[in-house]
Amino acid sequence: MAGENHTTLPEFLLLGFSDLKALQGPLFWVVLLVYLVILLGNSLIILLTQVSPALHSPMYFFLRQLSVVELFYTTNIVPRTLANLASPHPQAISFQGCAAQMYVFIVLGISECCLLTAMAYDRYVAICQPLHYSTLLSPWACMAMVGTSWLTGIIITATTHASLIFSLPFPSHPIIPHFLCDILPVLRLASAGKHRSEICVMTATVVFIMIPFSLIVTSYIRILGAILAMASTQSRRKVFSTCSSHLLVVSLFFGTASITYIRPQAGSSVTTDRVLSLFYTVVTPMLNPIIYTLRNKDVRRALQHLVKRQSPLP
Repeated sequence: MAGENHTTLPEFLLLGFSDLKALQGPLFWVVLLVYLVILLGNSLIILLTQVSPALHSPMYFFLRQLSVVELFYTTNIVPRTLANLASPHPQAISFQGCAAQMYVFIVLGISECCLLTAMAYDRYVAICQPLHYSTLLSPWACMAMVGTSWLTGIIITATTHASLIFSLPFPSHPIIPHFLCDILPVLRLASAGKHRSEICVMTATVVFIMIPFSLIVTSYIRILGAILAMASTQSRRKVFSTCSSHLLVVSLFFGTASITYIRPQAGSSVTTDRVLSLFYTVVTPMLNPIIYTLRNKDVRRALQHLVKRQSPLP
């Protein structure tokens, strides 16, 4: 069946925003600006957490890995989106290109879910079990968690989503009403045999969105209890400031992803789907480095130190 698809479907058409011509021009410049902020912000976090000794801790190690994921995640989507916005007509994408974009998209999405869970675990251990922190979050343990995050995304995607979806039969001239090869828009185009893929998508959604989110919420409930038990107001404020940054990022990512993939698809509009996808594929990766930079004193201090060190003035 897969071989048949390659011969009968040389390309898909990505509708993008070509049906909203009045918005294409302004949206192009907004997305371009946001993409530049993503590149700059996440690259800066990677640099700071690499060169600053004060940021050589498990929390910032996970933050660096998250920034790497965000860079690949947006680069997989935004350049083609910009090309679509610059064109008045739907843009073609090959069968192989669509499959590759979806594969990378799912791998990085699952990896980000796992990384955000690891970051919540890091905060839980640091606050609720500080005496065991160096043991539970040793360099080897951190590397193992990051490796597991990547391998989980790669294995699950290779064995389920992309392989199942792109083995389905599609109509002769498929038009994807979206700006990327996302799971649900492509799956809706299949002309037959998509029931098993729909079950796999829903199962994976529950496993990789709801379970990590539940673990994160559980961790923060325990963290909140530990914060309220602290005697020092200053200590409570410092811990809450650190944790609130991560909690805000988690809420943005899991909130939009849950609305997109778990809400009933019947009656959902194409425009709503695209706006939600634009939010968690472009807006959230832009907000992450801003949140962590502006709300984190250690990162701000490392940035100031780097600027002073590079300044030619004595």
